[in-house]
Amino acid sequence: MSTAIYTYEEVAKHNQVKDAWVVIASKVYNITGFLDEHPGGEEIIFENAGGDATENFLDIGHSEDALKILKSKYIGDMDPSSKPLLQKVTKPTEKVKKSQGNPTLALLLAIVCLIVGYYVLND
Repeated sequence: MSTAIYTYEEVAKHNQVKDAWVVIASKVYNITGFLDEHPGGEEIIFENAGGDATENFLDIGHSEDALKILKSKYIGDMDPSSKPLLQKVTKPTEKVKKSQGNPTLALLLAIVCLIVGYYVLND
């Protein structure tokens, strides 16, 4: 069985929660089902989806268990002639957006605080 070879352009297409790949040390991994399971949170791993995560992965210092999980996600190698893309553009998914807070709730809370403050100061 031959090993699949990918380019950075091909990997870059896989930058969504339901289709996420990363490159680590010139190897390609399909991390699609792992976002929810990642101990550091899905946002950290999603930031690297569709791109090269080698530096970030090595900076953390992952455990032996993490390396075993990574090995199970391996799908192929990078084409050595492929060049990294200058900028990776990803659109946050609805799930990632929700983790940023609810602006409607924040506005409602601010209005309630203003009303309470008005009545307390004008008593």
